[in-house]
Amino acid sequence: MTTLICNCNQTMPLDEASLSLALDEPLTLHRTLCRREAPAFQRAVRSPDELVVACTQEARLFNQLAEQTDGAVPADVRPIRFVNIRETGGWGREAAASTPKMAALLALAKLPDPQPVPTVTFRSEGRLLVVGPLEQAERIAATVADVLDVTLLSTGGAGMQDRPYPVLGGKVVSLTGWLGAFKLTRELTNPIDLDLCTRCNACVAACPEGAIGLDYQVDMAACKGHRACVSRCEVAGAISFSRIPATYADEFDLVLDLRAIPAFTQHAPPQGYWHVRPDADPAGLLAAVVALRDAVGEFEKPKFFQYKASVCAHGRNQTLGCNACVDVCSASAISGDLKRQQIKVNPHLCVGCGACTTVCPTGALTYAYPRVDDQGQRIKTLLQTYARAGGKQAVLLLHSQDAGTALINDLGRAAALTQPQPKPVASGIARFLGAQAPVAADEAGTIRGLPARVLPLALWHAASLGLEVWLSALAQGASQVWVLMTGAEAPQYRDAVRAQMAVAQSIMTGLGYSGQHLQLIEVRDARDLAALDATLAAPAAQTVGKPATFVAQPDKRATLELALDHLMQQAPHRTSGGGAGPADASVPLPVPAPLGTVAVDAERCTLCLSCVSACPAGALQDNPGQPQLRFVEKNCVQCGLCVKTCPETAISLQPRLWLSEQRLRPRVVAEAKPWQCVRCSKPFGTAKGIEAMLARLGGHAMFQGDALERLKMCSDCRVIDLYSSSTETKITDL
Repeated sequence: MTTLICNCNQTMPLDEASLSLALDEPLTLHRTLCRREAPAFQRAVRSPDELVVACTQEARLFNQLAEQTDGAVPADVRPIRFVNIRETGGWGREAAASTPKMAALLALAKLPDPQPVPTVTFRSEGRLLVVGPLEQAERIAATVADVLDVTLLSTGGAGMQDRPYPVLGGKVVSLTGWLGAFKLTRELTNPIDLDLCTRCNACVAACPEGAIGLDYQVDMAACKGHRACVSRCEVAGAISFSRIPATYADEFDLVLDLRAIPAFTQHAPPQGYWHVRPDADPAGLLAAVVALRDAVGEFEKPKFFQYKASVCAHGRNQTLGCNACVDVCSASAISGDLKRQQIKVNPHLCVGCGACTTVCPTGALTYAYPRVDDQGQRIKTLLQTYARAGGKQAVLLLHSQDAGTALINDLGRAAALTQPQPKPVASGIARFLGAQAPVAADEAGTIRGLPARVLPLALWHAASLGLEVWLSALAQGASQVWVLMTGAEAPQYRDAVRAQMAVAQSIMTGLGYSGQHLQLIEVRDARDLAALDATLAAPAAQTVGKPATFVAQPDKRATLELALDHLMQQAPHRTSGGGAGPADASVPLPVPAPLGTVAVDAERCTLCLSCVSACPAGALQDNPGQPQLRFVEKNCVQCGLCVKTCPETAISLQPRLWLSEQRLRPRVVAEAKPWQCVRCSKPFGTAKGIEAMLARLGGHAMFQGDALERLKMCSDCRVIDLYSSSTETKITDL
């Protein structure tokens, strides 16, 4: 492995000796690696060793230089890994103390690539549907018709006399699908059939109310029923006010929607669909047109999730339990299927936000791009390298790889540009910071940049990691976990992350760790740099005394248990000599905590055990030897299926973290005296259950006399009594 570092023309302090020691690799400090010292890079690309370059700004230049270097290893054989240590540390006010962070980021870049994931394929032949006013739709069609097969769906307006593109009429009933597979259902209710219309304009001229426009459709609100248009169109027969409404289905690969209200109202519409409002900025329309021209061919994207139906708590026996993933999905990619006791995830609609995996209490849905165990290894490498290099009170800052990375880069740049000066800052810098007028040096100098203890980690989406990963990071020595979100995230993602953080913070506080360990940071863009900078200066929270060494597991609950076990072992009340606390000590948690117990009303419970068959996590269990209901608190995910299934409404949920080791083992939460057969005295069922059955069936005509008495017998005695009773009619008597 070869690592190239550069102080970018001496604009940031780099301690090559300390970095070399932390990375166990001899490093050479460069000053202008992308310019005068480029030969050093060329020597490195000729080597077959893995190559890390500590610069992202000039990544394109370095890749081009590698292509032009004789003897360089091709990029498809040995890709060059670029890592940013400048805006993330070297350009901040705490740059001199950022060596541990830089070492951690460089160590992260050295990790092998995650395992490849399955892909989802889209195929587009370029069949474009443009929905909107004819004149605007025709103008746009002209810009893409050379590469796309365009069809227009008119919503009014005045079209051209000649029709270079097919024009559809009717009302949109539904539009579903995704790139390469859109299905349009429309209903024709207008008297004018566009397929028969010759656009001779006779009806337009004949209509006394002007109810027919150059879209050749009748405005029924303006039409007074003169029917002059019908007589003028007698030969073509395109107009009929008695025509029965008809429904048609059409298929398209791409859709451009120019209406005020889009066909897809979810935060993340399907790929292949663009919505441009009538009053939109021309730049938005231009971007859509450019994207449309490139949307022909075969495309692939990762399959972002893995689903394990056997542990899904969505439903049992036609009863709805957990619906968290369905509710949080901003792409409408997830739907419930109670008949099959599971959910359905459409991989073509999934955009990879991962919020569904964050809110899933059982781990039935797991994130796959990359997998949680790969992400766990990255986080562990960051924290361990940071600590080994002398860093303390680490903050893990999770952010999206696009908007989040851009914001962090803006923050670093602002910190570099706003170093305290004895004279006013240049107006260009002021504009960069979003000011309306030149900013004075003492004001602009407040931008400090990313603190030395904040370790940024880019994710595909900021909501893709949740409770078990956050707690694992805290168990592995992080002081805090912060999630940075910009205006790009859906509102329900913010709510979900905020709710999960409330659970995690309750756990940390309940275990005695002081300070605010989790925080959702919400900003828009560079306009909020000052607010972001101030938030990042928050004080550290209490850490574990001994960092954990475990690695995140593919199973969500297993990772969560590892993190909880270590946090409880290292809890301040234990390490300070307070012992384990009382056996019934627990930490109350807010909804929607995936941890907790159930409270069973012994007076109501008949031990029918319907809750046992409904529990997807095996938390509720029966006892084959005795009429008992047992409960393993570690397994409970608080899905509520037991509550909804119980016919006696005897169960309620209590979210909490029980600190006793008993949470790992079964305990009896309800038991009853067994009923004894009135004929042979063999125990079967429960006294309460049989008594409840007798009370409910005693008034039924089918259960009178001997029939009611047989309900008190075991199955064997019931058969014997039925065949030996003199009052029962036998087949030989017929």
